[in-house]
Amino acid sequence: MKAPLSSKIFKIVAQQAKDNNVRAYVIGGYVRDYFLKRPSTDIDIVVEGNGLELAEQVGNLLGVKVTQFKNFGTAMFRYRGKDIEFVGARKESYTANSRKPAVENGTVEDDQKRRDFTINTLAFSLQEEDYGSLIDPFNGLEDLRNKTIRTPLDPGQTFSDDPLRMIRAIRFATQLQFTIHEDTFASVTQHTDRLHIVSQERITAELQKIMASSKPSVGFYLMEESGLLPLILPWISALKGTESMEGKGHKENFSHTMEVLDNVARESDNIWLRWAALLHDVGKPATRHFDPKAGWTFHGHDFVGSKMVPSIFRKLRLPMGEEMKYVKKLVQLHLRPIALVEEVSDSGVRRLLFDAGDAIHDLMLLCRADITSKNPRTVKRHMENFDQVGKKILEVEEKDAIRNFQPPVSGEVIMKTYGLPPSRQVGLIKDYIKEAILDGKIRNNFEEAFALMEQRALELGISKPKETEV
Repeated sequence: MKAPLSSKIFKIVAQQAKDNNVRAYVIGGYVRDYFLKRPSTDIDIVVEGNGLELAEQVGNLLGVKVTQFKNFGTAMFRYRGKDIEFVGARKESYTANSRKPAVENGTVEDDQKRRDFTINTLAFSLQEEDYGSLIDPFNGLEDLRNKTIRTPLDPGQTFSDDPLRMIRAIRFATQLQFTIHEDTFASVTQHTDRLHIVSQERITAELQKIMASSKPSVGFYLMEESGLLPLILPWISALKGTESMEGKGHKENFSHTMEVLDNVARESDNIWLRWAALLHDVGKPATRHFDPKAGWTFHGHDFVGSKMVPSIFRKLRLPMGEEMKYVKKLVQLHLRPIALVEEVSDSGVRRLLFDAGDAIHDLMLLCRADITSKNPRTVKRHMENFDQVGKKILEVEEKDAIRNFQPPVSGEVIMKTYGLPPSRQVGLIKDYIKEAILDGKIRNNFEEAFALMEQRALELGISKPKETEV
């Protein structure tokens, strides 16, 4: 089978390889995606010889800067929107307590043997005599056609050598909507204890790709079935199962969370909104309580869950800045719009807008995704209620401009007016003004806020310095 490797980059690599008397091949994801008709932004070149030297020569001809990673024996550069990476063909051998292999030079076949799955062993030749020919010693093309994830060698050896490949198998199955071969999956379940030698950063990178897929729940169900979930995301694993007392059971929160995650994924590519969906009920195991009259309750799970978010992000090496704060906010607020359904008041909507800020649209999307009832009439009723809340939000926002508002009388104005240093008194006045605006007692403007400031200062026994009095 011939591939149309007509791009300038392939011609240049082929010519330079010939001039250097080395053999070069396009391998891995680019070849796989060619047959899947998927766009690919990475091109991997494996060289039977010095890959770093070939990369430098090709980079010089193209006029681009080449970055070398000598510890890994790779070099790369960016060309016309694609990352081109060169590596020398190699053999690898592993020890039991590390995923860092001993490496020695090898052939393209050696390089194919060390790869994770047959669909990633596919290679195109860049040699003049068979340019574009497919090299497929492990029937990777057949596995592509059958939508199968399978290791090229014994799966036990593959996963023992680099346990991250277990998560990669699940990630590819999720992304490509493939099935993991029975023997390969059985081996995953047998080697979960090897995961401890893999860095959290590498695990989280795979998790992020699962989260970004069109139906992330596929990956989480596979992690759960394989036994990897409690090791990777124990907080999500804790949502599994139901409990019954006095004939009353509660909703199975793991499957519910998976539905919410997929609902959000259908509507948004925002990876952090998807994380909020995954974690929105993470506080439920800690707050589960049985009441003989009310049945099972999870009071405060929104608050408890939001408090868990920073430690979860820290453990997973996820960003601890605005991304974490956004997820924490959505987890904490995800019940608020539901509570507003009972009484859609201006005051309640103002407070929701103030607390949610720019995340209000995402919060409402999460709340709609959280409706997973199998009763169409129940779903219809909830969605209509949310429509009413949404309309009220638009009305109040247009009228009061509450979202992300700062009280029109700032702490600096209060301090200057009354000659106060930063103090509790300043905070009391500022909070009083904010609450009055949110309650609708005054409008959100400077004049009314300033008048209220004067009233509240008088009540607190705070007077203006004599030089400022008129």
